[in-house]
Amino acid sequence: MLSAMRRLRWKFQQRQKNVKFSVLAGTVIYAFLSWGLLPTVSAGYQPQPSAQTDAGKVPKELKEVGIETELGAQVPADELEFRDETGKRVKLAQYFDGSTPVILNLVYYRCPNLCNYLLNGLMDTLKKFQWSVGKQFKIVTVSINPREKPALAKQKKENYLKQYARTTAPSGWHFLTGEEDQIRKLADSVGFGYRYDESQGEYAHSAAIWVLTPKAKISRVLYGIQFSTKDLRLALVEASDGKVGSFVDRVLLFCYRYDPQERKYSLVAYRLVQAGSAGTLLFLGSYLVVFWRRQNRKSSREKKEKTES
Repeated sequence: MLSAMRRLRWKFQQRQKNVKFSVLAGTVIYAFLSWGLLPTVSAGYQPQPSAQTDAGKVPKELKEVGIETELGAQVPADELEFRDETGKRVKLAQYFDGSTPVILNLVYYRCPNLCNYLLNGLMDTLKKFQWSVGKQFKIVTVSINPREKPALAKQKKENYLKQYARTTAPSGWHFLTGEEDQIRKLADSVGFGYRYDESQGEYAHSAAIWVLTPKAKISRVLYGIQFSTKDLRLALVEASDGKVGSFVDRVLLFCYRYDPQERKYSLVAYRLVQAGSAGTLLFLGSYLVVFWRRQNRKSSREKKEKTES
């Protein structure tokens, strides 16, 4: 009688084990499919390019003005020479140390409008930014006006460093001036189109900052005159290939992707599903290992009891 009851209990436990295994296996398969198929489906979507402006409708003053940057392009830093705010001749390459990303902006120091808005907007972001210029990243500001000289660059640097008020900034933020051919070569390498309007005595240009890798390759362009700390942080992490920032920053970069149409980093839904599926697989895999070990130990005990009876 006792042996019959043990056999019935053993069969019942086996059925329970099979049901649990089926549920777990089904969940694992679902997570695997989510992980494997969703990226493929999403990859099929390609944003439609916006219609280009008819060249005939572009005002003469704005022709050749704009930003057409090729991501991944190499800036010829070794070939470019400028003067820093002290008047010293410098190679652009000396600001790329192989480990620290660099923010590049092209402005001119006497600009009455857009350049001031851009630098002030960048300053507003830097003040709220946890990372510091000269520590996690550098900034190189270059005047596109060959008539501007180091004395003016020095004045600009002093004004902005006074506002920024962080001790690492003097060695990390550089204000440069240069000759026309060097300025043009740099501007062309990053796709920055501008022209001098003689009737106005000013330069027509767009507004953006370029985030360059430690080896002077173009990683990202952030357009406009206002920049969110999130976008700047992710762009710097991306440019440094994860060498700058924490593990959390790299996780955030996995879940966010730069949207050129929205001109900001946006949350990617399928990345969240991927991360969730990976977490689910890890959890279920660990659970199954523990589950199987317990079942094996229980089966061994039951066999031993059955043999003894």
